[in-house]
Amino acid sequence: MITSRWTQSLLFVLLAILVALLFTSAVLLMAGASPVAAYWYILKGAFGSWTKIADVAVAWVPLLLATSGLLMTFAAGLWNIGIEGQIVLGAIFTTWVLRVLQHSTLSPAVILFLAIAAGAIGGALWATLAGVLKVYGGVNEIFGGLGLDFVAVALILWLIFGPWKRPGIGSMSGTEPFPQQLWLPTLGQSRLSLWALLLGLVSIGMVYFLLSGTYFGLKLKAVGKNPRAAYLLGIPTTRYLMSAFLLSGLFAGLAGAVQVTAVYHRLIPAISSGYGWLGLMVSMLINFQPAWAAPVTLFFAALNIGSIQLPIVLKLDSSLSGVLQGALVLSFLLMSGVRQRWAHRHPQEAEHE
Repeated sequence: MITSRWTQSLLFVLLAILVALLFTSAVLLMAGASPVAAYWYILKGAFGSWTKIADVAVAWVPLLLATSGLLMTFAAGLWNIGIEGQIVLGAIFTTWVLRVLQHSTLSPAVILFLAIAAGAIGGALWATLAGVLKVYGGVNEIFGGLGLDFVAVALILWLIFGPWKRPGIGSMSGTEPFPQQLWLPTLGQSRLSLWALLLGLVSIGMVYFLLSGTYFGLKLKAVGKNPRAAYLLGIPTTRYLMSAFLLSGLFAGLAGAVQVTAVYHRLIPAISSGYGWLGLMVSMLINFQPAWAAPVTLFFAALNIGSIQLPIVLKLDSSLSGVLQGALVLSFLLMSGVRQRWAHRHPQEAEHE
């Protein structure tokens, strides 16, 4: 019996999840832990209380923003490895504006707006630099992005231990915390800011609209598929490549701004929290489809928060969640390749609706 395309897709997804779970279970067994218990405590650690659910949402927002930016560059056929540095620069620009304006007569709401806008600009500028290296310097965006990541890390360390250090001494805990009136308002006693959550949801909505409902998105994807053909058809490829970098950096800068204004309330060395790298995995996992970005990033955020229970309860390293995340991505990539080979060998069944 010939199955529908939707059923085939669902079967491949379920098979990829099964492969990932089997691999992770084998790792847990080798570590002397029960896979069932580990998965239960991850689930409980992510959704066992309102506080934990709020913590998942707190981690979800910057990951969703970073993924939103990456989807723009992936649509243009670019590997924006510099996403981590763009998050860092967004945080630095946000911190700079807050430091300059915290004693001004402006209202806290205006200062926060200007700081978050500055974060978006900082990320966009850093991404544009990667774009200039790529488009005009002939530097592959992977190598250019990695180089800029290292520069961003060095810059944030210099600021924290130099000009912006705490009174008397620099500290790995970061700069001096900002006054509470310069924090994004949170829900109850949690760390969750509805303003940050709204920013994340609006951002992924904008990316979905741009890539799925505009001529800009259509042309951007055409550039990503075949730059030479797009150029011959009259599409200014250079402009679109630079636009993709700029928009990606803008969303990444917003992630850095959220980390400063809603999560840490200061600048810390690890301000990006690895959300850029995780966003790369998510983007590959969803096959660069914006419609899947929100639920999948929520799943990964829950894994990050829930895995905190592993060292507490089972005496396991919390990095095992990273094993599961990586296994999921590799499994989906593997199943994608298997599916393509199957479709090539059974073209009539693959085309059947």
